[in-house]
Amino acid sequence: MTVATGSGLNDSGKYNAWHRRVSRRGLTLIEMLVVMIVIVILCSLLLPAVQQARDVARRYSCRHNLMQIGLALRSYESTFDSLPPGSVDSVRPIKNVSRGYHVGWMVRILPHLDQTSRFKQFDFSVSVYDPKNSNAVAVRMPSLHCPSAYSTYAGCHHDVESPIDIDNTGVLFLNTCISQDDVLDGISHTIFVGEKNDGELFGWASGTRDTLRNTGTPIISGQGKPAGAVAAVVAAEQQSTLYVGGFGSTHGAGANFLFGDGSVQFINQSIAMPAYQQLGHRADRGLASADF
Repeated sequence: MTVATGSGLNDSGKYNAWHRRVSRRGLTLIEMLVVMIVIVILCSLLLPAVQQARDVARRYSCRHNLMQIGLALRSYESTFDSLPPGSVDSVRPIKNVSRGYHVGWMVRILPHLDQTSRFKQFDFSVSVYDPKNSNAVAVRMPSLHCPSAYSTYAGCHHDVESPIDIDNTGVLFLNTCISQDDVLDGISHTIFVGEKNDGELFGWASGTRDTLRNTGTPIISGQGKPAGAVAAVVAAEQQSTLYVGGFGSTHGAGANFLFGDGSVQFINQSIAMPAYQQLGHRADRGLASADF
């Protein structure tokens, strides 16, 4: 009996000692704080990399969209022996208001973007703003929009800031259909389409500044707000319904541009303005450097 009792006490003591050891295995407050700090540090290191990867993916997707637009423009030219007009209207120059015919170039290339059904929804006997065209215009088309926020695409109508008219020097402008033969500077040295980053007023079908821009204003990266002395000039001009504006993107440091040969190149916002303007002029006989 004595031995048995002693054995029971020993077992109980061992159990208590083991229980105390197990209890000590839990994290203390300090240890939990250390773990949380480590997690925060790891997240702070990983998040920029994740964001950068997303930005790269968006830029790649944007390039792909521009390439598809380039193929559509080539297909259109092959069919009609010319590029589409940038905008169509009986009144000139184009005013950025929701009045007028204003059928833009993006509507014309829909069949060449595998959007024939959408194209057939348009009633070309009325304006793009007419209720008859509201259903076709209302649907957002991913191929005509950059995945980055606020950024869409626009054709190049001119090499300086000027209203959209019949005498512009770009490739997509008012009531005029040009061919590659009219691009005397060479299609590989001429911007056809680029990004813009300040949203839309009337939609992707409207042949206004929503789908046409020029190289007369420096490239704006970010959220569409120019910096420095340019800001005051742009702010004043934007009060006019004739103001068109330039290109830009949310990618940072520049924007993607489609050239006439189908190539897509990223042009840095620090490009010299004379060279940039030459890229927006189809026949000034000046060949800007390909080093952007």
